[in-house]
Amino acid sequence: MSLHSEIQEQPGVLARLLEEQGEAIRSVARAVRARGCAGVFLAARGSSDNAGLYAKYLWGSHNRLPVALAAPSLFTVYASPPIIKDMLVVGISQSGQSPDIVSVITEGRAQGALTLAITNDRSSPIAHAAEYVIDTCAGVESAVAATKSYTAQLMAVAMLSVALEEAPDRLRELGTVPKLVRDALLEEPAIEEIGERYRSMTRCVVLGRGYNFATAYEWALKLKELTHVAAEPYSSADFQHGPTAMVSPGLPVLAVAPEGAIFGDVMSLLKNLVSDLGAELTVISNVKEALSIASASLRLPAGVPEWLSPVVSVVPVQLFCYHLTRAKGFDTENPRRLSKVTRTW
Repeated sequence: MSLHSEIQEQPGVLARLLEEQGEAIRSVARAVRARGCAGVFLAARGSSDNAGLYAKYLWGSHNRLPVALAAPSLFTVYASPPIIKDMLVVGISQSGQSPDIVSVITEGRAQGALTLAITNDRSSPIAHAAEYVIDTCAGVESAVAATKSYTAQLMAVAMLSVALEEAPDRLRELGTVPKLVRDALLEEPAIEEIGERYRSMTRCVVLGRGYNFATAYEWALKLKELTHVAAEPYSSADFQHGPTAMVSPGLPVLAVAPEGAIFGDVMSLLKNLVSDLGAELTVISNVKEALSIASASLRLPAGVPEWLSPVVSVVPVQLFCYHLTRAKGFDTENPRRLSKVTRTW
């Protein structure tokens, strides 16, 4: 398998996850309600950390659960973990191998907390450490850059949100995601041309907000690891608190701006960056207004629910980074100095 083939597998992976993990996820939801968890304490690294950022917004907005992103070094290097006994302690890891993430789950269970592993390997250390396990059903992921395992993590997070809320309407929306991702993949020829256009890019800013703050971080990460571009991710709100000073004419600004509650705020900033500061804008959106002001447009399918948009919007991100990597002449399968499994303490 290759990075490209794994990107293409995503509709099937998401459909399989919906079919096979529904009952396991409902079991977790029942346990959370029974225990009356005060909030979520979540540990992850890399792309999985970006999935955790999505969970922070989704579980906060739809399930009213405060989500704290863990500092795993407190559990390992400093050996001074916080008190988390009343929380749902979640570890998200594609491989389930990283000792620092496992240590958070182990300590949570020792304190009597409810623990959950979201992983692509049911036999991994993190799965053995946790009381509950959600298998992301992504299958073997050979490419170093995470694609199908990341969207599967996002989907697992969304499925748990729906199970906690017991919301039939949102469950029906979940069922549309595999088709929406398949539709997003159809935009690849246009995205390939855009990747070729940016082959000389060495630095950029990546913007998102709300649910797609996670997408901005994942886009920046993929650019760094695959294309060696110095990509700086920001919330569109945070970007106005100082970082706008770095914008000069021609600076590439990559933005995620789907329809939804945050669109007006993001759009206002993008207009300013283009018309007043001369930034070169590439935008992921399904709103004509945003697409019309961009130098390059990565189109999303119409009708994507905002709360699920990160699962779909990351697909053009992956294709953009894949084709930009090829345009730059780099190896899409083996990014320099990186390996598929990274163990940190």
